[in-house]
Amino acid sequence: MTKCAESRLRFLPIPLFGSVMGLVGIAVAWMRYDEFLGGDAGLGGPLRWAVTAWFAFLTLAYLAKAVFHFDAVLEEFRHPVRSNFFPAFSICFLLLSIAWLNAAPAAAQVMWWVGAPMHLLFTLVSLSNWLDKKVKIQTLNPAWFIPVVGNILIPVAGVKIAHPDISWFFFSIGLIYWVALFTIVLERLVFHDPLPAKLKPTLFILVAPPAVAFIAWVKLNALETGHPVLDNAGRLLYFFGMFTLLLLFFRIRPRKTTFFVSWWAYTFPMAAATLSTILMAHITKLDFYHNLAIGLLIATTVVNIIVLFATLRAAIKGEVCVPE
Repeated sequence: MTKCAESRLRFLPIPLFGSVMGLVGIAVAWMRYDEFLGGDAGLGGPLRWAVTAWFAFLTLAYLAKAVFHFDAVLEEFRHPVRSNFFPAFSICFLLLSIAWLNAAPAAAQVMWWVGAPMHLLFTLVSLSNWLDKKVKIQTLNPAWFIPVVGNILIPVAGVKIAHPDISWFFFSIGLIYWVALFTIVLERLVFHDPLPAKLKPTLFILVAPPAVAFIAWVKLNALETGHPVLDNAGRLLYFFGMFTLLLLFFRIRPRKTTFFVSWWAYTFPMAAATLSTILMAHITKLDFYHNLAIGLLIATTVVNIIVLFATLRAAIKGEVCVPE
């Protein structure tokens, strides 16, 4: 290994697994567009293969970092901000299990059974760290939702893989802690200093919990009804997620900004909002939601392309795997 490659490996950032989350999200969104809304784009399958390969490469690279630079991994794990991105690794398994559930059920089950227990462990470690350590309010940011979002996500594929009580177990954890964390994060955002520039994209993570919770809620209730049903609790989750997305769009101010790996925080929440709207269109059969789903799908695809090219450009210029 050359000295340059070794240096890049040492500073491989754990938040880069957020790219897998965003890319799997848009792959599943295109698959659901074809499945539920009568599309025939055929983009979901190739995207699924590509992001699976990217996840495998990134996993091997980070394992190599753990072998050759274990101190750097420990440093990230103890970091007040970066530590919250470790659960993104288990979320990648859960998302890939959703992506492969219909095409390769056996592989999807393996990924789910790897991801779900792993995410429970990450959740326990994260919550223990929050309770045991004196946390400075300045380090609090929406990335704290990442362990929570994973728990809410588990039932999406879990209802077809494991006993319903397991899915309800994880959903209950995610939903209750999301409400608690949302209050704390909102207090930090309103009454304390603004987020640093590199963390501002994480505001979009606020969209993910209600959007994913809506999908999980519909699937959990479908276990009893035999088909997806839209009830008032589902409406509450969906519309709160959409309002949060609208609020964040309203706050966008066009400006030239420096690229950060945290830009990937835009992608998965937008994919979650797109998927929840596709499900809404499928259940209600209303043209409004159908058109909104197509608009969000296009917007999410464009955002993924922009962030992907920005990442590749930064990587070529040597600006990604570098010390902060």
